[in-house]
Amino acid sequence: MADSNTAHAGQVRRRAAGAPGVLGRVLIVTSNFPRWEGDTTTPFVLHLAQDLLAIGWRVDVLAPHAPDCRRREILGGIEVERFRYLWPSILQTLCYQGGALVNLRKKPSKALQVPAFVLAEWLALKRRLASGQYDLLNSHWILPQGFTGALAAGSLGIPHVATIHGGDVFALRGRVLNAFKRFAIQRAAAVTVNSSATAAAVAEIAPGSAAVHRIPMGVSSTAPGPTANLRRKYRRGTGPCLIFVGRVVEEKGVADLIRAVALLAPDLPDVSAVIVGEGPDRPAIEQLARELGVAGRVAFTGWVEPSDVPAYLAAAEIFVGPSRRASDGWMEAQGLTFLEAMLAGIPVIATRIGGIIDSVHHEETGLLVRDAAPEEIAAAVKRIAGDPVLAAHLRRNGEDLVRRQFTREVSAKAFSELFSKQLRSNRC
Repeated sequence: MADSNTAHAGQVRRRAAGAPGVLGRVLIVTSNFPRWEGDTTTPFVLHLAQDLLAIGWRVDVLAPHAPDCRRREILGGIEVERFRYLWPSILQTLCYQGGALVNLRKKPSKALQVPAFVLAEWLALKRRLASGQYDLLNSHWILPQGFTGALAAGSLGIPHVATIHGGDVFALRGRVLNAFKRFAIQRAAAVTVNSSATAAAVAEIAPGSAAVHRIPMGVSSTAPGPTANLRRKYRRGTGPCLIFVGRVVEEKGVADLIRAVALLAPDLPDVSAVIVGEGPDRPAIEQLARELGVAGRVAFTGWVEPSDVPAYLAAAEIFVGPSRRASDGWMEAQGLTFLEAMLAGIPVIATRIGGIIDSVHHEETGLLVRDAAPEEIAAAVKRIAGDPVLAAHLRRNGEDLVRRQFTREVSAKAFSELFSKQLRSNRC
């Protein structure tokens, strides 16, 4: 339960809901949200909520509870409620630690938690929206939030904006699941997608859906911290030092980067790689590095604070994002770490799949390779390492593109304009 300070802060924010300067009252529902300060869960939904708050919206978040986290609190200035869906709380393992899709893929028996989760989320949403505190609902991921949001908001006449991040439409396919997705898409007042690939997937599931808006999630534009110590720690001789940032899971393709390092070692004796992130496949990847004889060239940092990631990126020479198509259809819908790398001023090598191609334009903002092709990664590394003019060209164009189209400020402004439009339409 929240302490007295948290409760008081919530009361102050509720009283301020109708104050001058407040654009509207938004409830965000999501299945993936930091469980506590410094959590390893990706914080982009939190960042969006904070940026909307800074613009003038009153924003609260509803997310699933998990072991060891609070039911209610103020996190990063945002009022958060976490609903329980199983008792005792230690049984709540569907979300977090890589996300629900990864958890279901790794352990299909977790699907037994889904009915309880959906029911609990719908009831929590219904209760919050029926309180009269909110003008608009913004759901993140089409299943189950888009579905439960359509049911709860639709019955109360509250505008519902469904935000689709890609994995939720690329995976979880089948006639029944697609029917649930179609229901959610068609009953939303508006749908946002983060890339052209996600937009195409939505059009395939719900043809003729007119209210689809492409709003990529944004990255922070703050300057990297000091890099000298990191460079000394991870770079070997003349380099190059390659870097990967993300979850260490099969579909992120880290194994292909390790194989590329092994291919590069004979011609680039000082090549090294830094793997920034954590995940269930890390032991297998570390074993692969040992088997290929490159364990001494590959450093695994584990999870690092999001605010420190730009410094790690800027300390390296080349970012490699070797994402793969997963067995369940998942693929990279946008790829925020690619944008972060461009903003940190290093060349990017990426696979030609999903929404990656919206930001990584071959030979302009990065180099594109086929997925599951470590030999192409190795060739691209050699090309960048041996051509300073090309490297500078990719760095300059990549950073310029991100600053113009993919910052948090750009994303929040687009969401704010869409929300305002929905409120005006609802009042007519």
